Parts: sequence; C-alpha cells; structure tokens
Amino acid sequence: MNDVTVRRPLTWVSEGATDVGTVRPLNEDSFLCQSEIGLWTVADGMGGHDGGSVASQLIVENLSHLSKKANLDDFVNDIENTVTDANNRLLEYSRVKLNGRIIGSTFVSLLIKGNVGVCLWAGDSRLYRFRHDKLSQLSRDHSHVAELVSEGLISEEEAKTHPEANVITRAVGTSERLDIDVDVFDVRVGDLFLLCSDGLYNAVADDEIMQCLRESSLEIAVNKLIQTALDNQASDNVSVILVKGIHQNVSV
Repeated sequence: MNDVTVRRPLTWVSEGATDVGTVRPLNEDSFLCQSEIGLWTVADGMGGHDGGSVASQLIVENLSHLSKKANLDDFVNDIENTVTDANNRLLEYSRVKLNGRIIGSTFVSLLIKGNVGVCLWAGDSRLYRFRHDKLSQLSRDHSHVAELVSEGLISEEEAKTHPEANVITRAVGTSERLDIDVDVFDVRVGDLFLLCSDGLYNAVADDEIMQCLRESSLEIAVNKLIQTALDNQASDNVSVILVKGIHQNVSV
C-alpha cells in the first residue's frame, strides 16, 4: 500500500546558519529553528553599531519562548502579539538608550501545523518554497522597489540594480504601528522551505539557489548556499534556514 492510500504523518526537519558576509564588520542577523513546535524565523537587524543585532535578537528571543498551540489561529495570534511586543520594546529602547536613533529588524517566520503552512513577515527577509524542482517566493518584499515592480513602473531585472534597492518600507522597531503580513498555504511531503535574509538572495541568483537546494542533505545545502553567497562577495550578512517535510522514520 502506498502513500496515496495511507496518509502518514509528516515530520519537519531543519538546518540553519548565518555568516557575517564579506563586507560588514558585525553580524546583525539572528535566526531561530524550533522544529519541535513547527516554527522557524530569520530576522535581519539594522541600525549600525550593535543596534541591529539588539533588534533581531530581541525578536528571536521573544519567539523562542512560545509554546505549541492546539489551535492554529491561536498560534498565529501569539506570534503576531510577540513580534508586536518586540516592536514596542525596541521603540522604548531607542528612546531611553539611543536618544531616539532608529534601530529595527525585518523578520520572516514559517509556522507549520498539520498540512497547513503560515508565513508571517515584515520587511524583505524572504520565504521560498522549493517544490517539484520549482522555486517560488511566498513572501512579498516590503520595499520601495517591490512597490515599483508591482505598479509596473520597473521590471524585476531593473529592481536588482535600482539605486533604492535597499530601501524597505516596513520593519519591526521603526514605527508605533506595525503591520505584519500573513499568508496561508498547503504543505506537502517533499516540500523544502527556505527562509533567508537579503544577504543571500542579493548575492545568489535563483538558478544558483536551486542548484544548492538539490543537494543530498539539508546541512550540505545550507553550507553551499552560504558559501555561494560568500564566493559572490555577499555585501551583507547572510542567514539561511532550510525546512523539509518527510514521512516519519525516513532519514534525510
């Protein structure tokens, strides 16, 4: 009897890593892998000095205290409330410690429960799905050039070299009001999800990303993604998480 007739439960396994890149003196990225509760996060801090690392670490630290919920909506609400609390705490930290200097962080989270996946994000850290040898971006960048592309004013190719390519329009810690986008989708056995900061996709083309994702193990694929970014002179910190769905008792 095959998997078409028997629905075996899925297990989600993951690997993650981060690197300072080839230009910046500090790594302001943070990431979180919690396969046991089905939650993964990449946060890309900004603010210079140690400000960006404070912001990204606060998001990850707050999310690390969450526990699994029986109800998916309750879990999503917990994530939103936790990140909103981080937003408020960063604004207060800026007022008290930094004389109002803005620090913040983008974030993208993947939540999986059963056969449902949820992406939550603010900024331009991304979630991709690699399914049937096709790479699809599930998040949508909160950036100036992304808005120009969606309005048909510039092409995807022009966006890559646009002088305002690094201008984001939303992040945690930069405004009293934080809008978190949420998208829901199905998940299947064999799905491979990639969470990453812009240090990866700005340095590594989609075809190179897919070549790395075809590696035999998640650890090898993660290492190859980061090494490819470094070989391509990544100008920003590079963070990568890979999450794969397998049937229980099947090794990766």
